Amino acid sequence: MFLKEFYQTQDNGLRISAEQASSFAKEIAHDFNPLHDADAKRFCVPGDLLFSLVLEKYGLSEHMHFIFSGMVGDGVLLNFPETDAEQIDVTDHQGKTYLQIQRSGKINHDHAMIEALIRDYVAFSGQNFPYVLVPLLAKENVMFNIDRPLVIYESMTLNIAQIDVDNPRLEMLEPKMEVNGKRATAYLYFQIKSGDEVVGTGFKKLTVSGLRTYETEPMDAFVDEYLARKNGYLANLIAN
Repeated sequence: MFLKEFYQTQDNGLRISAEQASSFAKEIAHDFNPLHDADAKRFCVPGDLLFSLVLEKYGLSEHMHFIFSGMVGDGVLLNFPETDAEQIDVTDHQGKTYLQIQRSGKINHDHAMIEALIRDYVAFSGQNFPYVLVPLLAKENVMFNIDRPLVIYESMTLNIAQIDVDNPRLEMLEPKMEVNGKRATAYLYFQIKSGDEVVGTGFKKLTVSGLRTYETEPMDAFVDEYLARKNGYLANLIAN
């Protein structure tokens, strides 16, 4: 599968370098969250890459829930256990858990279908900032600290009514945000379609920390800089 360039296998485990993780974020998901820059002080592997690796290894189940319980740093050796269990924990070799998966129902292991779903999901996910998250923040009159933005992928839920489909694609549904003091939780809903038929639904849950009152000019400047960096990187990628 296309994911093999984004990790190495070692000692019955899987290791993701900061460079590989950053390449996945930028080139596959078009996600330019500073936390995924290879040289970031607080670097972490994108949750979308971990989600993709789970589907590659375990297949797509009718019902799946992902809990991202730890930030994976550069080169952490991860254990994706060989199991048919409904509860799976992805840990390091010291036993620390980074991702919990709960699954049930039928399982589809079709590589072409799974790759199509992964690519469409991470493309959807990569558009969350700024096009979904910023309007939600503005509506609630809050924003994160633009000098130290902290937006964490907390969990994701999938429910598939029809698991054997060709070319699944995601469509965004109405998102919502709940603010509680200095933190907010964003729920980004989507549906999965095959042709004109809705075959599944899901949502991604994000936590935004360090909130303060929304200020239009600083946020607009932050978004402009983000998009300039994104567009410059992608233009250079195409040119090369």
